Amino acid sequence: MGFVLLHRFTLLPFAAFVDCLRLAADEGDRSRQLRCHWTFMTSTGEHATSSCGAAITPCVPLQDPQEFDYIVVIGGIQDEHNRVDSQALAYLRRAAAEKVSLVGVCTGVFALIQAGLMEGRRCCVSWYHHRDLTRRFPAITPVADRLFIDDGDLLTCAGGASTADLAAYLIERHMGKAWAMKSLHIMLIDEARSGSYAQPQPVVFVKVEDRLVRRAIALLEQHLGESMSVDVLSERVGTSRRHLERRFRDTLGVSPQKFSRELRLRYGLWLLHYTEKSVTEIGGRCGFADTAHFSRNFRTAFGLSPSDIRKHAGLPDSMPVDPHFLHVHDEAMR
Repeated sequence: MGFVLLHRFTLLPFAAFVDCLRLAADEGDRSRQLRCHWTFMTSTGEHATSSCGAAITPCVPLQDPQEFDYIVVIGGIQDEHNRVDSQALAYLRRAAAEKVSLVGVCTGVFALIQAGLMEGRRCCVSWYHHRDLTRRFPAITPVADRLFIDDGDLLTCAGGASTADLAAYLIERHMGKAWAMKSLHIMLIDEARSGSYAQPQPVVFVKVEDRLVRRAIALLEQHLGESMSVDVLSERVGTSRRHLERRFRDTLGVSPQKFSRELRLRYGLWLLHYTEKSVTEIGGRCGFADTAHFSRNFRTAFGLSPSDIRKHAGLPDSMPVDPHFLHVHDEAMR
C-alpha cells in the first residue's frame, strides 16, 4: 500500500490504518513488512506534518502507482484557504487511469473529488464533514450513515477509528480473517465493523452537571428508536419517577418525556439532512408509531414538515443542523 499524506493530514485515521497493517504483517509485534508492505509518500518527498503537529518521516516522493495494490490518500484539515496539492491530484488521476485501487480516508475523499474521480460514484464521508462537502461540491452526493464504502476500484472511508475497520476488511480479503482479527485484538478492538455499520451520530453535546440526569440522557441516546416511558427510565437509573422529573426540570427546565421526544425529533432532523432514508423509515427509527405521528410532532417542533426539510436539505438556505450542540433549555424545548 502506498500512503499519500496531504498537508496537515489527520493522524488517527492514518495511524489506525497503518497499525492494523503492521500487526498483520509479521508474527507477534515485530513489525517487519513480511505479509503487508507500505510506503509513506508526499508530493515533495519531505516529511508530512499532521493536523496536530506530529510529523511522519521518512517519506519518499510519489512512486510509480503500479508498485501498489492500493493507494491510500489521507486528507487534511479543510478550510476556505486550504491549499490544493496539484501534484498529488495528478498522481491520483494517473493511478486511476492505470487501474490501481484508490482509498480516500477522512477528508481524502475531497482530494478524490478535486481529482475528478468521484463523478457518478458513491462517496462515504464523516457526518462532521458532510455539510462542508455538499456546500463545496454540490454535484456530489455523499453518504454519512455508514463507515466505509467499497465501490470496486474506489473505496471511501469516514475516517477516525473506522479506518481500522477498513484496514481489517482489506487484510481479511487478501490474507484471511485470522490475520485481521490478530491486528484488531492487539489494538483492543473486539471485532471489525462492516462498512454498512452506522456512524455514531451527533444528538446532544451539552454539559450537564447533574450526574443522575446525565445517566438518564445517556440511556435515552442509546434508545433513540423507541419511546421510553418515564417509569422505565427512572427505574433504569435507580430512582423514582417524581424525583427524576424534578431533577430534569431543575437542570434542563423540561420533563424527561418532553426532552426524550425533542431528542428523537432532533435526531430525525439530522437523518433528513444527512441520509437518504425515507420519511417513513426515519420516523420509525426515531421511535414514532407511524409517519403521521412523526410528521405532526416534527412540524410542531420545527415549523416545517419532514418532507419540506428533505426537499431543501443541502441547499444554502436550508435549516442548519449544528453538528456540535443541541441546546437544551426552556426556549429550545418549547
